[in-house]
Amino acid sequence: MRISIVIPAHNEVSYLKDCLDSFASQTYLPNEVILVDDNSSDDTFKIAQSLAKQHDWIKVLRRKSIDEHIPGKKVVDTFNFGLEHTSEYDLIGKFDADIVLPPNYFELIVNQFQANWKLGMCSGLLFIKKGDDWVYENIADKSHIRGPIKLYHKACFNKIGGLRPGAGWDTVDTLLAKYHDFDTLTLPELKVKHLRPTGHGYSSKNYQIKGVAMYKMGYGIVLTKIAALKMAWQAKSPSLYIQAVLGYLKAFFQQQPKYVSKKEGKFIRSFRWKGIWSKI
Repeated sequence: MRISIVIPAHNEVSYLKDCLDSFASQTYLPNEVILVDDNSSDDTFKIAQSLAKQHDWIKVLRRKSIDEHIPGKKVVDTFNFGLEHTSEYDLIGKFDADIVLPPNYFELIVNQFQANWKLGMCSGLLFIKKGDDWVYENIADKSHIRGPIKLYHKACFNKIGGLRPGAGWDTVDTLLAKYHDFDTLTLPELKVKHLRPTGHGYSSKNYQIKGVAMYKMGYGIVLTKIAALKMAWQAKSPSLYIQAVLGYLKAFFQQQPKYVSKKEGKFIRSFRWKGIWSKI
């Protein structure tokens, strides 16, 4: 199976070499890795070019964009920029530049895609350094395919219409995959090192963006409150809950465009409620 990987990168000088070295050490090499430098102010582009000279399957592109951090949208826009330069592929990956893969990462995942024709998305799990140990980055269920290590089958990627350019893109894609009757799978034996742990350093404006994303995914106000409460608990930030709900209400009254159709939204709400009731 032909694998194309797109890595959006912004100021990744501290992590990039370790990341790309882990790709080069794979027992099943990807056919191409396209690294897109998104307006970096450090030596990210220079380091990427140096590594590309050692491996002809690494391509380096530069994208100019604004400096403002726009959660979700900037990374998806950068990914889509790289996607336009991919060759023919069977599996398309969106990976971050601050991860280190185990050597058998793509080998085991390709085996899963070849064994199950309904498999639409697959990944390992993210681990962060705590003291001398690497522990699971516990900000999502272990069944959830995290944004930094997503691998899609082309049929699934096309069916869901690619990635939504905004916050929540890495949740709505899995929900739409299930809507279209694709399986999703995480392999716990594939432990991926996340060199820069996911932070909750959101401003109140960005907390509101989480609520906007839930509106756009068709959650409804009750599901939004439950999801916001869970995030606030994990982040130990009561303001996250308040701002997320405010963001949802703002998007609702403005009738902002959604990521999903009415039919898809109905499926997503039903799927989420089933997950909640199964844990009670």
